[in-house]
Amino acid sequence: MRIIMYYSNSDLRLKEQPLPKIGKDELLLRVESSGICGSDVMQWYRLNRVPLVLGHEISASVVEKGSEVRGFSLGDRVVAAHHVPCNNCYYCKNGYHTVCDTLRKTNFDPGGFSEYVRLPGVNVRNGTFILPDEVSFDDATFVEPLACVLRAHKVAGIKSRQTILVIGSGIAGLLHIHLAKINSAGCVFATDLSNWRLAKAKELGADFVINASDYAPDALCQVNHGRLADVVILCTGNPSAISQAFDSVDRAGTIIFFAPTDKDKIIPFSVNKLFWRHERKLVSSYAGSPQDHIDALDLIKQGKLNLDKMITHRLPLKDTGLGFELVSQAKESVKIIIKPQE
Repeated sequence: MRIIMYYSNSDLRLKEQPLPKIGKDELLLRVESSGICGSDVMQWYRLNRVPLVLGHEISASVVEKGSEVRGFSLGDRVVAAHHVPCNNCYYCKNGYHTVCDTLRKTNFDPGGFSEYVRLPGVNVRNGTFILPDEVSFDDATFVEPLACVLRAHKVAGIKSRQTILVIGSGIAGLLHIHLAKINSAGCVFATDLSNWRLAKAKELGADFVINASDYAPDALCQVNHGRLADVVILCTGNPSAISQAFDSVDRAGTIIFFAPTDKDKIIPFSVNKLFWRHERKLVSSYAGSPQDHIDALDLIKQGKLNLDKMITHRLPLKDTGLGFELVSQAKESVKIIIKPQE
């Protein structure tokens, strides 16, 4: 089968390797669509493990199943999570599935930028879902990133009619904006360095957009009855963006760290200015639980999200390198979907 082997963001090679052999509790999936995630282009996070096959936002067809697999049939259209929890440990039993040790160790074999993947038994049991007829393969690539966004909103306790500032309007930021408006946010502000992406943010529900280079908290106050944001969602790890978040969150407000910084980056802040007497909260969110994936799939099935406005490119497997280039440039692209069978 054909795969894309990753060496760096500018070095992705089309190669051949044998079809994976499955065990008795595993599935072999034919990958139909595979989205490029912003985390796929975090080169510093990958370089000590290359070469490897990336890709985790997949939808697929079942082409082979082990003798002990129940609930799936050959030909089923499915969406699968690459990281899945055990559901039995201390963290899972207390609702913290996304910090489970099993979740940190699980993955596809070899990865979603390939024609086929072997799905380990724990992924089959805890993270594979049959696609409703209403959900296309391309739309299903949004299940995993939307699950991550849903979890972040839950962790932050976002409520209706709150003022939300989304810093960074790439695919993650746009999903946060879109979900916030679907859930009746009071007012949603969006920033980005790209005016093209800001236009997308406006198209997907942002009430106000402003270029990050021109942004100041006063601009938010001017249209928000003199108040700062109840919730600030950081979809970039840029230090200047983090400083903007610190200056933009209202008393009793919450900052969600949804994106990492560069490796080993330290962000200083004033405890007194940020916290003392203000009761602000800093929270982080990583990945999504099985229930978050189910909820995301249900939202997509209901047609509540305008996913077509986010898909900007569909590329054959051989052009995955071009897809990585477009995502890395962060210009006129949002959701890029690789079609491994083309």
